[in-house]
Amino acid sequence: MRQRILIVGILVAYLLLPWGAATQGADAVRTADSPNSGVWSAYTNANYVSGLALEGDTLWAATRGGVVAWNRTDGTHVKCTTLDGLASNTVNAVAVDGDGNKWFGTDGGGVSMFDGANWTTYTTANGLPNNYVHAIAVDSAGNKWFATSSGAGKFDGANWTTYRTADGLANNSVWSIAFDGSGNVWFGTQGGVSVFDGVGWTTYTTADGLGNNWVWDIAFDSVGNAWVGTFGGGASKFDGAAWTTYTTTDGLVYNYVNAVAFDGEGNVWFGTGAGVSKFDGAAWTTYRKADGLAHASLSTTSSLTVLGTSGLAHSAAA
Repeated sequence: MRQRILIVGILVAYLLLPWGAATQGADAVRTADSPNSGVWSAYTNANYVSGLALEGDTLWAATRGGVVAWNRTDGTHVKCTTLDGLASNTVNAVAVDGDGNKWFGTDGGGVSMFDGANWTTYTTANGLPNNYVHAIAVDSAGNKWFATSSGAGKFDGANWTTYRTADGLANNSVWSIAFDGSGNVWFGTQGGVSVFDGVGWTTYTTADGLGNNWVWDIAFDSVGNAWVGTFGGGASKFDGAAWTTYTTTDGLVYNYVNAVAFDGEGNVWFGTGAGVSKFDGAAWTTYRKADGLAHASLSTTSSLTVLGTSGLAHSAAA
C-alpha cells in the first residue's frame, strides 16, 4: 500500500531562502565565461513547483523552470534544464525508482531519466503514449507508470505497454496513478477513477458517488481508504464499499483539490487552489497565505514537511 505522509505542525511557513530567493526572478543556469565564449545561458523561473520526490537528503523538485535538486542538509541546490539533458524545462512530475534513477515527466517533451551522470529521454517514438506527462508512479516490481494525455503507459525497463479506453480505462486523459495494498493500479482520469487488477477493470464515476469525474489525485491512508481529489467536486473517500464526498459545505476550503496527503496522526491534508485544508475525521482546519503559505495555490503534496506551491514553504515547527 502506498501511503503518502505529510508531517505538518503549526503552519508558520516561510520561503526556503537558498532556493526561493535565487528564483524570485529569472535564475541563471549557465553563465558564459565571456560574451563571445559561445556558451549558452538559460534563464528560467523555478518558483512553480509541480512535483516533489525525496532521495536521502536530496529533495528533487519538478518545476516550470526545470528540475531543482535541493540538499536539505546544507541548503544548497543544483538546477537542471534542457542544457543539461532534460527534455523540457516545464516539468510536471518526478519519481525516484529503486535503483536511484530519477524520472521526470515533462509538458510536451516526454520523460527524461537521470541516473546521476547521464540523461535519457523517452518519447512517443519509444512507446510513451503521449509526450505530455502529468504523473509518474513506480510499483513494487519496479515498473514505471506514466499518466499522459493519451492514456497510461507502463515501462518495465525494456518494453512499453499502453492502456487506453479500448482496454478499459475510463478516459484517455490521465492525471494521477496510485497503487493500493493489493497491488491494483488506480488511475485518476477526466472520466472518473479506473482500477486495474492486472486482468480486469473497474471504473467509478459520479454515478457511484465520486464528487466529480475529473480526478486530479489519488492517495491511500493507513487503513486502505482511497482519497480522491477532484476538479470542482471536492474530495471523495472510498472505503471499499461506499463513497463519501467532502466539499466547501463540509469545511473544505475549495472544491478544486489538486493533492491529498496524510500526517502521522491520521489527519488528511488537501492541497487546493485556495489554500490547504486539514481534516481530522471530525473537524476542518484551513491554512492560507496569511497563515504562512508561500502561495495560496497548492499543486502537490509529498512525504515531507514541504508543500509544493508557487515557491516552497515548510512548517517551522516540524
